[in-house]
Amino acid sequence: MHTLAVETSCDETALCIYSDKEGVIGDIILSQAKLHFPYGGVVPELSAREHTRNLLPLLDRLLEETGFDLKRLDFISFTLTPGLILSLVVGVSFAKTLAYYLEKPLVPVHHLEGHVYSVFLQKPVPYPFLALIVSGGHTDLYMVEDFGKYLPLGGTLDDAVGESYDKVAKLMGLGYPGGPLIDSLAKEGRPIYRLPRPMIEEDCLNMSFSGLKTAVRKIVEGGGYSKKDLSASFQEAVIDVLERKVILAVEKTGVKRIVVVGGVSANSELRRRFSELSQKLGFELHIPHPKLSTDNAQMIAYAGMERFKRGVMAPESINPEPNTPLEVFGRLWS
Repeated sequence: MHTLAVETSCDETALCIYSDKEGVIGDIILSQAKLHFPYGGVVPELSAREHTRNLLPLLDRLLEETGFDLKRLDFISFTLTPGLILSLVVGVSFAKTLAYYLEKPLVPVHHLEGHVYSVFLQKPVPYPFLALIVSGGHTDLYMVEDFGKYLPLGGTLDDAVGESYDKVAKLMGLGYPGGPLIDSLAKEGRPIYRLPRPMIEEDCLNMSFSGLKTAVRKIVEGGGYSKKDLSASFQEAVIDVLERKVILAVEKTGVKRIVVVGGVSANSELRRRFSELSQKLGFELHIPHPKLSTDNAQMIAYAGMERFKRGVMAPESINPEPNTPLEVFGRLWS
C-alpha cells in the first residue's frame, strides 16, 4: 500500500510518499526558518502563505525525483491537529483536494502521534513504552499502550521546552530557531549561573519552564553576562528537569522503555545525557535520528499507514482542529 503524507502544522512544508513494503519512496521538506528569523519566532500568517505558495511546486518536484505515479496511491494522510490553525487549513485543504481529484480516501494523523512513531521508521518499539514529547509547542509525557491508546502522565503547565529555548535565544539576541543556537553555544560554555529547576522535587510528572525563562531574563537585563555560559546553564537546568521527570515516570509505571521525540530531541546534550541515564538505570532508550526529530512528513505517513490498516478514514467534510489532545484523538480515530 502507498500513501502521500502532507505535513503543514507549523513552519515546515513537508511531503512524503511511503509504502508499507518499501518504506520511504520519496521525502521532501522546506523550512521557513530564514523567513521567520527577523521576528524571533513563527508568524502564523506568513507561514500559511508560504505553505500555499510551496505545496504544489514541492509535489511536482517530489514526483519528478521519484518518478512515482499518483494513481498508485491508496490514500492521502495528513496532519489534522494540533498546530497553527492557518497552516493546518492550507495542508488539510491540499490533502482534501488531492483526495477528491484522485478519488482516494483521507486518513487524519495527530502531529504528536507522528512524532511518537518517528522512531518506528528506524525500528519498531515493543509496547508499552513511555513517550517524552519535547517540541516547540509541546512538552508531554505519555504511556503508549498500543497504537491509538495514549495515557497522559504529565506535561508542562506553561511554556513548552522548545518555546523556552526560542524565548531565551530571543532574550540573548541570538535569533530563531533558538534550540540549535543555544545547543551550539552551550558546548563552549560552563553552567556557572544558578538557575531554578521548577517542580523538579515535586512528586508529580508535570513541569514548568516559565520561571526558568524569567530567571534568564533577569540575568540578561543585569548585563555583563556570558552568552556561552548562560546557554550552558539554561540547557543544563532544562535537561535536569526532563531527566528527573522521566526517572519518576519509570518509578511510577514500572515501564523501562523510553521514547524521546520532537524537535528538542535533536539537542546534542539531551541525547548524551539520556544515553548515559539509560545505561546507568538500565532502561531502553529510543530517540529518532535528528532529521526525524523535527517536523517531517515521514512520521505522518507512518502513522497514517497504521491507521489506514485499521480501517480508519475521514469524511471529505473534515476540517482541521488547532489543539485536540492526543489521548482524545486516539479514542476518536481508532
